[in-house]
Amino acid sequence: MGHHTFDAERADKLEEAEQRYRFVSAEELLWALSLSPDDTVADLGSGTGFFTDDVAPHAGAVYAVDLQAAMHEYYREKGVPENVDLVTSDVSDLPFDDGDVDAAFSTMTYHEFASDEAIAEIRRSLAPNGRLVIVDWAATGTGEAGPPVEERYSADEAADALRAAGFEIEHAAVRPETFLLIATLE
Repeated sequence: MGHHTFDAERADKLEEAEQRYRFVSAEELLWALSLSPDDTVADLGSGTGFFTDDVAPHAGAVYAVDLQAAMHEYYREKGVPENVDLVTSDVSDLPFDDGDVDAAFSTMTYHEFASDEAIAEIRRSLAPNGRLVIVDWAATGTGEAGPPVEERYSADEAADALRAAGFEIEHAAVRPETFLLIATLE
């Protein structure tokens, strides 16, 4: 399962606010992240920067991490906030020092990178008491939006993988098509 990446040639679809906010709003994401103004945040699978743009005004620095350079090109053309650095990297090999990141989030991309190696790398990059927010397509969804159901994880599967890596699950919510997990380092 997993490792499906969104087609960069369809990047404009990632800018459709009506569709994106239907599954997670900016307010819900900001609530889940619970940021301080000087926090350093990593958007894991940032794509065109749609949610990065929502988080940037509330953080000191944001790393927009995406595997596809084409997504960063799209973001550059759109306009990147001053406090956002574009990082082309796989989540399983983040270029951050240990504990460099106060919070990290993944919106609709966990299924693309879900592996023990990626979760361990996120854990390594997070500061003590670091926070990880995951919103992704639920395995219990219909598959009408997002990736095929067979490429998705359940909230329980994702929570179990995070617990195994030393995270504590603070909040879990399962909706008709998505799930939300808030995890902190134990």
